[in-house]
Amino acid sequence: MNLATNLYHAGAEVFLLTMVCVILIADLFVAGRGKMFTYMMVQLTLLGCSFITVATHTDGVAIVFSNMYVDDLMSDVLKLLAYLAVSMMLVYSRTYLLTRGLFSGEFMSLALFALLGMMVMISASHFLTLYLGLELLSLSLYAMVALQRDSAVATEAAMKYFILGALASGLLLYGMSMIYGATGSLEIYKISDAIEQGVYNKQLLVFGLVFVVSGLAFKLGAVPFHMWVPDVYHGAPTPMTLLIGSAPKLAAFAFVMRILVEALQPLAIQWSSMLAIMAILSIAIGNLSAIAQTNIKRMFAYSTIAHMGYLLLGVLSGTIEGYSSAMFYAVTYVLMTLGGFGMIMLMSREGFEADNLSDYKGLNQRSPWLAFMMLLLMFSMAGVPPTVGFYAKFSVLQAVVQTGHFALAIIAVLFSLVGAFFYLRVVKLMYFDTPESHEPIQYQADTSLLITFNGLGVLFLGILPGTLMSICAVSVQQSLLLH
Repeated sequence: MNLATNLYHAGAEVFLLTMVCVILIADLFVAGRGKMFTYMMVQLTLLGCSFITVATHTDGVAIVFSNMYVDDLMSDVLKLLAYLAVSMMLVYSRTYLLTRGLFSGEFMSLALFALLGMMVMISASHFLTLYLGLELLSLSLYAMVALQRDSAVATEAAMKYFILGALASGLLLYGMSMIYGATGSLEIYKISDAIEQGVYNKQLLVFGLVFVVSGLAFKLGAVPFHMWVPDVYHGAPTPMTLLIGSAPKLAAFAFVMRILVEALQPLAIQWSSMLAIMAILSIAIGNLSAIAQTNIKRMFAYSTIAHMGYLLLGVLSGTIEGYSSAMFYAVTYVLMTLGGFGMIMLMSREGFEADNLSDYKGLNQRSPWLAFMMLLLMFSMAGVPPTVGFYAKFSVLQAVVQTGHFALAIIAVLFSLVGAFFYLRVVKLMYFDTPESHEPIQYQADTSLLITFNGLGVLFLGILPGTLMSICAVSVQQSLLLH
């Protein structure tokens, strides 16, 4: 294919990279309140990316840049959701960052570079492209966690994240090199063909698979590679925690799909047994550890580990229904995470971080509407009907049961009951305890509107999940057409 065709399909990435360069230069000429100009440019950039992604969408699957980049429905849907997640993160974060002197062009540029890494990961059809996208995302996140240089906790979190992230990248890269040695290719579709035709070194390939799954587990935050999650979530400033916990999970889902489902599908028996162990351990350790937490960011961190376990359950089922339910779970998880951390930033003020559970005591007396939004988000995370979290868990468990993994489904259900305890504890604090402070909660109109949209969104999608579920199913089916 010629260069024009290649650039057409990667138009959103080219536009985003161009705009990041423009924003970096423009930001040098604005100071103080002028940073709002940078903020508006970033939001317009995300809007422009959305428009280009929709405008350049083509039916079917287009593989360009010498088979290194794929443009399909799944990549377009995940990218649009990633733009939305980053945009919402910026709206939630604005007041928090302004009061702490962190509302800078560097923060917003790094967020866009991280988004670019996610987009490359989502559309990669070659191991090198996948790795480049992953490293661009990871390096941006490391820098963002360390952005608050005078905070010892944030610096420590960044160091832990960087060192463990480098180790995981090494495992992933070593696994990829072994798969290359076993099959003679780095292209996802050629690897799949080589395995199906039996033209590979079996022992080397299985070793490579183990290293790749280990690297993937770290990026998802699944047990036993979950050590970084609580420390980074707790230590990083809340806007950075929100970014780490939301949009990158969409890219991580695409990463799992591209490597395990598209490239290594013939080895499904081997990798599904590995995922089963990681899924159950993640659900068990995540839910049990979350009970002991008094810090809500650490609680969310352990609940993230459990949620990633449920996502892995959908993938290990090895069916179209399982993959589409895993995608649906990833999307709804991101929506719930945005609302949860958005609420923490909404409750925070200068010199006060609303990150302890006790800070939510009596919230219903201070702001009934915010308490109701938080209740919806907690119910959704716990999987209580009629919120979307219930349907997401139900669809994953249904896919697991259909493939005969009854024991996995029973264990997952039992631990989801354990998980309900610490989510409902937040609801109990908000509605049945007396507030420690009667100070009014101050927030911007757009933030109030967004938290309302977020809270009602999890309720609406829970009552009418059909449209989103069918989009996920069609996306996954189309991306697997070549297999």
